[in-house]
Amino acid sequence: MITIRHAADLQALVAGCLREGRRVGFVPTMGNLHAGHHSLVDIARARSDVVVASVFVNPTQFGPNEDFARYPRTPDADAEGLAAHGCDALFLPPVEEIYPHGAEASVKVVVPDLPDQLEGAIRPGHFDGVATVVAKLFNLVRPQLAVFGRKDYQQLLVIRRLVRDMGYPIEIVGAPIVREAGGLAMSSRNQYLDGVARARAGAIHATLHWMRERVLAGEAFGAIESRAHARLEQAGLVPDYAVLRRSDDLGPAEGVPAAALVALIAARAGSTRLIDNLAIVE
Repeated sequence: MITIRHAADLQALVAGCLREGRRVGFVPTMGNLHAGHHSLVDIARARSDVVVASVFVNPTQFGPNEDFARYPRTPDADAEGLAAHGCDALFLPPVEEIYPHGAEASVKVVVPDLPDQLEGAIRPGHFDGVATVVAKLFNLVRPQLAVFGRKDYQQLLVIRRLVRDMGYPIEIVGAPIVREAGGLAMSSRNQYLDGVARARAGAIHATLHWMRERVLAGEAFGAIESRAHARLEQAGLVPDYAVLRRSDDLGPAEGVPAAALVALIAARAGSTRLIDNLAIVE
Protein backbone atom coordinates (compact mmCIF):
# COMPACT_ATOMS: atom_id res chain seq x y z
CA MET A 1 0.00 0.00 0.00
CA ILE A 2 1.20 3.48 -0.81
CA THR A 3 0.46 6.62 1.22
CA ILE A 4 -0.36 9.81 -0.66
CA ARG A 5 -0.54 13.25 0.94
CA HIS A 6 -1.11 15.54 -2.03
CA ALA A 7 -4.17 15.79 -4.26
CA ALA A 8 -2.12 16.00 -7.46
CA ASP A 9 -0.41 12.70 -6.70
CA LEU A 10 -3.73 11.05 -5.92
CA GLN A 11 -5.26 12.33 -9.15
CA ALA A 12 -2.29 11.01 -11.15
CA LEU A 13 -2.67 7.57 -9.58
CA VAL A 14 -6.41 7.44 -10.25
CA ALA A 15 -6.02 8.69 -13.81
CA GLY A 16 -3.66 5.80 -14.52
CA CYS A 17 -6.10 3.30 -13.05
CA LEU A 18 -8.97 4.66 -15.13
CA ARG A 19 -6.90 4.60 -18.32
CA GLU A 20 -6.27 0.92 -17.66
CA GLY A 21 -9.98 0.29 -17.19
CA ARG A 22 -9.58 -0.60 -13.52
CA ARG A 23 -12.57 -0.15 -11.19
CA VAL A 24 -11.77 2.15 -8.27
CA GLY A 25 -13.43 1.60 -4.90
CA PHE A 26 -13.26 4.26 -2.21
CA VAL A 27 -13.63 4.23 1.59
CA PRO A 28 -13.57 7.72 3.17
CA THR A 29 -12.82 7.77 6.92
CA MET A 30 -11.75 10.09 9.70
CA GLY A 31 -9.22 7.59 10.98
CA ASN A 32 -8.81 5.88 14.36
CA LEU A 33 -9.90 2.80 12.46
CA HIS A 34 -11.47 -0.32 13.96
CA ALA A 35 -13.05 -3.53 12.68
CA GLY A 36 -16.10 -1.62 11.44
CA HIS A 37 -13.94 0.47 9.12
CA HIS A 38 -12.00 -2.59 8.01
CA SER A 39 -15.26 -4.25 6.98
CA LEU A 40 -15.87 -1.34 4.58
CA VAL A 41 -12.46 -1.92 3.02
CA ASP A 42 -13.23 -5.63 2.69
CA ILE A 43 -16.40 -4.80 0.75
CA ALA A 44 -14.56 -2.38 -1.53
CA ARG A 45 -11.79 -4.94 -2.04
CA ALA A 46 -14.29 -7.61 -3.12
CA ARG A 47 -16.00 -5.30 -5.61
CA SER A 48 -13.14 -3.22 -7.03
CA ASP A 49 -9.80 -3.58 -8.79
CA VAL A 50 -8.17 -0.77 -6.83
CA VAL A 51 -9.11 0.34 -3.30
CA VAL A 52 -8.41 3.88 -2.08
CA ALA A 53 -9.09 4.88 1.52
CA SER A 54 -8.82 8.36 2.95
CA VAL A 55 -8.06 9.37 6.51
CA PHE A 56 -9.00 13.00 7.10
CA VAL A 57 -10.43 14.52 10.27
CA ASN A 58 -12.73 17.04 8.63
CA PRO A 59 -12.99 20.28 10.62
CA THR A 60 -16.14 21.53 8.88
CA GLN A 61 -18.35 18.77 10.25
CA PHE A 62 -17.56 19.52 13.90
CA GLY A 63 -19.57 22.08 15.84
CA PRO A 64 -17.96 24.67 18.15
CA ASN A 65 -18.49 22.53 21.27
CA GLU A 66 -17.63 19.17 19.71
CA ASP A 67 -14.51 17.05 19.91
CA PHE A 68 -12.47 18.02 16.84
CA ALA A 69 -9.34 18.78 18.87
CA ARG A 70 -9.45 15.56 20.85
CA TYR A 71 -10.66 13.31 18.04
CA PRO A 72 -8.08 10.50 18.15
CA ARG A 73 -5.51 10.51 15.37
CA THR A 74 -3.69 7.20 14.86
CA PRO A 75 -2.22 7.34 11.33
CA ASP A 76 0.40 4.60 11.78
CA ALA A 77 -2.09 2.08 13.17
CA ASP A 78 -4.63 3.13 10.53
CA ALA A 79 -2.14 2.49 7.72
CA GLU A 80 -1.23 -0.90 9.15
CA GLY A 81 -4.86 -1.98 9.37
CA LEU A 82 -5.74 -0.73 5.90
CA ALA A 83 -2.77 -2.56 4.36
CA ALA A 84 -3.76 -5.77 6.15
CA HIS A 85 -7.22 -5.57 4.55
CA GLY A 86 -5.98 -5.08 1.01
CA CYS A 87 -6.15 -1.33 0.59
CA ASP A 88 -3.97 -0.17 -2.30
CA ALA A 89 -3.63 3.53 -1.52
CA LEU A 90 -4.13 5.66 1.58
CA PHE A 91 -4.88 9.34 1.01
CA LEU A 92 -3.68 11.15 4.14
CA PRO A 93 -3.89 14.87 3.30
CA PRO A 94 -3.18 17.87 5.51
CA VAL A 95 -6.10 20.26 6.02
CA GLU A 96 -4.75 22.78 3.51
CA GLU A 97 -4.79 20.17 0.76
CA ILE A 98 -8.58 19.80 1.13
CA TYR A 99 -9.31 23.42 2.07
CA PRO A 100 -6.64 25.49 0.30
CA HIS A 101 -8.37 28.76 1.25
CA GLY A 102 -9.10 27.62 4.81
CA ALA A 103 -12.04 25.66 6.08
CA GLU A 104 -14.16 28.72 6.80
CA ALA A 105 -13.62 30.18 3.33
CA SER A 106 -14.30 26.94 1.46
CA VAL A 107 -17.03 26.52 -1.12
CA LYS A 108 -19.81 24.61 0.66
CA VAL A 109 -22.09 21.85 -0.57
CA VAL A 110 -25.52 21.91 1.07
CA VAL A 111 -28.00 19.06 0.77
CA PRO A 112 -31.50 20.45 1.49
CA ASP A 113 -34.19 19.15 3.83
CA LEU A 114 -32.85 15.73 4.84
CA PRO A 115 -30.07 17.10 7.11
CA ASP A 116 -32.43 19.41 9.04
CA GLN A 117 -33.74 16.75 11.42
CA LEU A 118 -32.39 14.31 14.02
CA GLU A 119 -28.58 14.60 13.88
CA GLY A 120 -28.75 17.76 11.80
CA ALA A 121 -31.09 19.47 14.23
CA ILE A 122 -28.79 18.66 17.15
CA ARG A 123 -25.57 19.38 15.25
CA PRO A 124 -26.34 22.37 12.98
CA GLY A 125 -24.09 22.51 9.94
CA HIS A 126 -22.74 19.00 10.48
CA PHE A 127 -24.08 17.55 7.26
CA ASP A 128 -23.01 20.59 5.25
CA GLY A 129 -19.46 19.72 6.33
CA VAL A 130 -19.97 16.06 5.49
CA ALA A 131 -21.43 16.78 2.05
CA THR A 132 -18.69 19.30 1.28
CA VAL A 133 -15.76 17.05 2.15
CA VAL A 134 -17.29 13.98 0.48
CA ALA A 135 -17.92 15.96 -2.72
CA LYS A 136 -14.30 17.16 -2.67
CA LEU A 137 -13.00 13.63 -2.13
CA PHE A 138 -15.23 12.21 -4.86
CA ASN A 139 -13.83 14.80 -7.27
CA LEU A 140 -10.28 13.76 -6.41
CA VAL A 141 -10.70 9.98 -6.26
CA ARG A 142 -13.27 9.61 -9.07
CA PRO A 143 -14.40 6.20 -7.78
CA GLN A 144 -16.93 3.94 -9.38
CA LEU A 145 -17.92 2.63 -5.95
CA ALA A 146 -17.83 4.09 -2.43
CA VAL A 147 -18.64 2.31 0.83
CA PHE A 148 -20.23 3.94 3.89
CA GLY A 149 -21.33 2.30 7.12
CA ARG A 150 -25.02 2.04 8.00
CA LYS A 151 -24.33 3.05 11.62
CA ASP A 152 -24.31 6.67 10.42
CA TYR A 153 -27.68 6.10 8.77
CA GLN A 154 -28.68 9.71 8.17
CA GLN A 155 -25.23 10.40 6.73
CA LEU A 156 -25.68 7.50 4.31
CA LEU A 157 -28.96 8.98 3.09
CA VAL A 158 -27.35 12.41 2.71
CA ILE A 159 -24.56 10.91 0.60
CA ARG A 160 -27.05 9.03 -1.57
CA ARG A 161 -28.95 12.28 -2.16
CA LEU A 162 -25.70 14.12 -2.93
CA VAL A 163 -24.70 11.52 -5.52
CA ARG A 164 -28.13 11.47 -7.13
CA ASP A 165 -28.51 15.23 -7.33
CA MET A 166 -24.95 15.93 -8.47
CA GLY A 167 -24.96 13.14 -11.05
CA TYR A 168 -21.87 11.38 -9.71
CA PRO A 169 -21.45 8.04 -11.54
CA ILE A 170 -20.76 6.28 -8.24
CA GLU A 171 -22.39 3.23 -6.71
CA ILE A 172 -22.95 3.89 -3.00
CA VAL A 173 -22.83 0.78 -0.83
CA GLY A 174 -24.29 0.85 2.67
CA ALA A 175 -22.31 -1.62 4.77
CA PRO A 176 -23.83 -3.56 7.69
CA ILE A 177 -23.12 -2.33 11.21
CA VAL A 178 -20.30 -4.20 12.95
CA ARG A 179 -21.00 -4.74 16.63
CA GLU A 180 -19.10 -5.60 19.76
CA ALA A 181 -19.94 -8.80 21.64
CA GLY A 182 -22.71 -7.13 23.66
CA GLY A 183 -24.35 -5.54 20.62
CA LEU A 184 -22.83 -2.06 20.95
CA ALA A 185 -22.17 -0.61 17.49
CA MET A 186 -18.45 -0.18 16.89
CA SER A 187 -17.39 3.46 16.96
CA SER A 188 -14.20 5.40 17.48
CA ARG A 189 -15.97 7.09 20.39
CA ASN A 190 -16.43 3.79 22.25
CA GLN A 191 -12.90 4.16 23.61
CA TYR A 192 -14.13 7.07 25.73
CA LEU A 193 -16.53 4.79 27.63
CA ASP A 194 -15.55 3.70 31.11
CA GLY A 195 -16.88 0.44 32.54
CA VAL A 196 -20.10 1.94 33.88
CA ALA A 197 -20.88 3.88 30.71
CA ARG A 198 -20.14 0.87 28.52
CA ALA A 199 -22.53 -1.30 30.51
CA ARG A 200 -25.24 1.34 30.21
CA ALA A 201 -24.62 1.77 26.47
CA GLY A 202 -25.76 -1.79 25.87
CA ALA A 203 -29.31 -0.55 26.41
CA ILE A 204 -29.20 1.24 23.05
CA HIS A 205 -29.09 -1.91 20.96
CA ALA A 206 -31.50 -3.68 23.30
CA THR A 207 -33.98 -0.81 22.98
CA LEU A 208 -33.76 -0.86 19.19
CA HIS A 209 -34.70 -4.53 19.22
CA TRP A 210 -37.52 -3.77 21.65
CA MET A 211 -38.81 -1.07 19.28
CA ARG A 212 -38.75 -3.54 16.41
CA GLU A 213 -40.73 -6.08 18.45
CA ARG A 214 -43.36 -3.49 19.40
CA VAL A 215 -43.80 -2.31 15.80
CA LEU A 216 -44.28 -5.88 14.63
CA ALA A 217 -46.75 -6.43 17.48
CA GLY A 218 -48.85 -3.54 16.15
CA GLU A 219 -48.29 -1.00 18.94
CA ALA A 220 -48.84 2.68 18.16
CA PHE A 221 -45.66 4.38 16.98
CA GLY A 222 -45.95 7.35 19.33
CA ALA A 223 -46.26 5.05 22.33
CA ILE A 224 -43.24 3.04 21.20
CA GLU A 225 -41.10 6.17 20.90
CA SER A 226 -42.18 7.47 24.29
CA ARG A 227 -41.55 4.16 26.04
CA ALA A 228 -38.21 3.71 24.26
CA HIS A 229 -37.09 7.11 25.52
CA ALA A 230 -38.09 6.12 29.04
CA ARG A 231 -36.26 2.78 28.78
CA LEU A 232 -33.04 4.56 27.84
CA GLU A 233 -33.38 6.96 30.77
CA GLN A 234 -34.04 4.06 33.14
CA ALA A 235 -30.80 2.47 31.91
CA GLY A 236 -28.88 5.58 32.96
CA LEU A 237 -28.54 7.11 29.49
CA VAL A 238 -29.45 10.62 28.35
CA PRO A 239 -31.35 10.19 25.06
CA ASP A 240 -31.52 12.84 22.36
CA TYR A 241 -34.06 10.83 20.38
CA ALA A 242 -35.52 7.36 19.98
CA VAL A 243 -37.69 7.44 16.87
CA LEU A 244 -39.26 5.47 14.08
CA ARG A 245 -38.87 6.91 10.59
CA ARG A 246 -39.23 5.99 6.93
CA SER A 247 -36.03 4.26 5.91
CA ASP A 248 -35.72 5.98 2.53
CA ASP A 249 -35.92 9.63 3.61
CA LEU A 250 -36.48 9.73 7.41
CA GLY A 251 -40.00 11.01 6.88
CA PRO A 252 -42.84 10.36 9.37
CA ALA A 253 -43.50 6.70 10.10
CA GLU A 254 -47.29 6.86 10.40
CA GLY A 255 -49.05 4.79 7.76
CA VAL A 256 -45.82 3.25 6.50
CA PRO A 257 -45.45 -0.56 6.41
CA ALA A 258 -42.94 -2.11 8.80
CA ALA A 259 -40.67 -3.18 5.94
CA ALA A 260 -40.06 0.49 5.09
CA LEU A 261 -39.18 1.65 8.62
CA VAL A 262 -36.02 2.15 10.63
CA ALA A 263 -35.59 2.77 14.35
CA LEU A 264 -32.92 5.32 15.30
CA ILE A 265 -31.44 6.25 18.67
CA ALA A 266 -28.95 8.86 19.84
CA ALA A 267 -28.04 8.92 23.52
CA ARG A 268 -25.22 9.85 25.86
CA ALA A 269 -23.52 7.29 28.04
CA GLY A 270 -21.62 9.43 30.49
CA SER A 271 -20.01 12.16 28.38
CA THR A 272 -19.95 10.07 25.20
CA ARG A 273 -22.65 10.49 22.58
CA LEU A 274 -23.55 7.33 20.66
CA ILE A 275 -25.85 6.64 17.72
CA ASP A 276 -27.33 3.42 16.38
CA ASN A 277 -30.19 2.19 14.24
CA LEU A 278 -32.03 -0.96 13.23
CA ALA A 279 -34.24 -1.78 10.27
CA ILE A 280 -37.64 -3.02 11.44
CA VAL A 281 -37.58 -5.76 8.80
CA GLU A 282 -34.19 -7.01 7.66
